[in-house]
Amino acid sequence: MKKRSLELQKEIRVKMIKKIEKFFLNERDEEIGELAAIQFLDFITENLASEFYNKSIRDCMAQLSINIEDLKGLEL
Repeated sequence: MKKRSLELQKEIRVKMIKKIEKFFLNERDEEIGELAAIQFLDFITENLASEFYNKSIRDCMAQLSINIEDLKGLEL
């Protein structure tokens, strides 16, 4: 299957960039610029986001399987 790129809405992307800048400042006592935050976000979305996405899909499939079994129990 072809790897798909995660595309974010502009407003969400801007919020994420600000959160990254705040994280580095608060947790690492490093002030990074917007460009560095953008590059960090791009790295995450291009290299790691698919793992989180796939985990979410597997979790949903597992829950759906449980729900289907519950529905089967309702058959007359």
